[in-house]
Amino acid sequence: MIQSIDYAAIAPALIVAVAAIGLLLADAFDVPRRVLGLLGAGALGVALAAVVALAFGGVRGTFCLTGDLRGSGPASCSYVTDDFTLVFQGVVLAAALVVVLLSMEEITASRLPAGEYHFLLLAAVGGALTLVAARDLVLLVVALETLSLPVFALVALRRYDGTASEAALKLFLISVISTAVMLFGISLLYGVTGAMHLDRIAPALSRTPSELGPVAALGVVLVLAGFAFKIAAVPFHFWAPDVYVGAPLPVTAFLSVVSKAGGFAGLAIVVALGLPAYAHVWGPVLAVLAAVTMTLGNLVALRQRSAIRLLAWSSVAQSGYMLAPLAVGDERLGEAVAATVAYVAIYAVMNIGAFAVVTGFRRRAGAGAGPDSLDDFRGLARRNPATAAAMAFFLICLAGLPPGVMGLFAKIVVFRATVAGGLTWLAVVMAINTVIGLYYYLAWAARLFAAPAAGEPRMPRGGAVRAAIAASAAGAVVLSVAPQLVLQAAAATG
Repeated sequence: MIQSIDYAAIAPALIVAVAAIGLLLADAFDVPRRVLGLLGAGALGVALAAVVALAFGGVRGTFCLTGDLRGSGPASCSYVTDDFTLVFQGVVLAAALVVVLLSMEEITASRLPAGEYHFLLLAAVGGALTLVAARDLVLLVVALETLSLPVFALVALRRYDGTASEAALKLFLISVISTAVMLFGISLLYGVTGAMHLDRIAPALSRTPSELGPVAALGVVLVLAGFAFKIAAVPFHFWAPDVYVGAPLPVTAFLSVVSKAGGFAGLAIVVALGLPAYAHVWGPVLAVLAAVTMTLGNLVALRQRSAIRLLAWSSVAQSGYMLAPLAVGDERLGEAVAATVAYVAIYAVMNIGAFAVVTGFRRRAGAGAGPDSLDDFRGLARRNPATAAAMAFFLICLAGLPPGVMGLFAKIVVFRATVAGGLTWLAVVMAINTVIGLYYYLAWAARLFAAPAAGEPRMPRGGAVRAAIAASAAGAVVLSVAPQLVLQAAAATG
């Protein structure tokens, strides 16, 4: 038996889903592409306003088992709107809004079908919004696939581009394998516990008979492996660089921020709410994944001369930093989850800003063209000082250096959570990797202010791209001046 639906709780996801269908129908009536983009951005803005409104209320749950609501909050609910959910939904919607702005130029330049593009993008956003609110394994998998499936089509939407088709095929195959692995793990957990809701799985696992312990442990590891594919953690990362290069740049930005945020939200939900009894299993696994991911990502990024590939490997390395706090297991798990939430939120602003600049700069040479070399950014400060300053600030934030205070605070938060959880060795690995990352971020920033190559044209003045860069830069400045805005919100999620 299921209780009546709380439409206020599901309002953000519902608004985005309705808007996705509406935009697809509007395209059938030849609504101009730019109007479709503005309508999509407006729908995301309305959904973001709904998230803000929900923040002033209490915890809300819907799709709950009847007769199982306690006075302290909803229990055994499939969909829960709490501080954790609202922070991640805010991050997803804000990043998606920037992606829509970047897409308005890309759709025109690459002649993409506007209706299908916006439908697929908003459908994926709806999946992400549902994923961060999911509190049972069935809804979690369905939401994760709703996030993933439209992205395959978005990557391949340049229908006559062989690189895009290859990237979409790789992403599809890897995602299918990861989903199969995760479903197998979920089936083992269900067989051991007889439950799908996370608040019922947790106590059931704590009472698991010793003869079923290895089965439960295998289920936990397989679920972690499924999420590791989604967040591009080593050794499940090999799809990321080729997909980032082959996809339209706004879709690449979506993958690196929105899709990654959804993956980390799902991982944090599962380990914190459903699997604390097996922290001795998943804690060491996540610690090793974090160390290997940040190390390989940074070392390979050092060798990159392509802007997009550098951002791809940087994104892999950043996944390692986000995983590190969760590796503490059940030691101070609430603080660890809060640290990961803070890092994901701050990373979203930094990375979406960097992709906004790269997207705008790429448009300078016409449809489908653009720089693959970091040297193509040489002298950008003389051709477009404001854009160069914004890009330099994003790179400094990613490096974790002043005046990019928000990036510095993000790294301090994850360091503190890791050390407090007793993983000093992992904190040392993080410190070494932070130094390695400084080189390639600062080397790129230095090129922006070097002598320009002869004959390089200025960036075009696309209004949507400039708005996206300005919005990202404003967010980065605000969070560098007042990083407590994110840190306090993240602390509430722990």
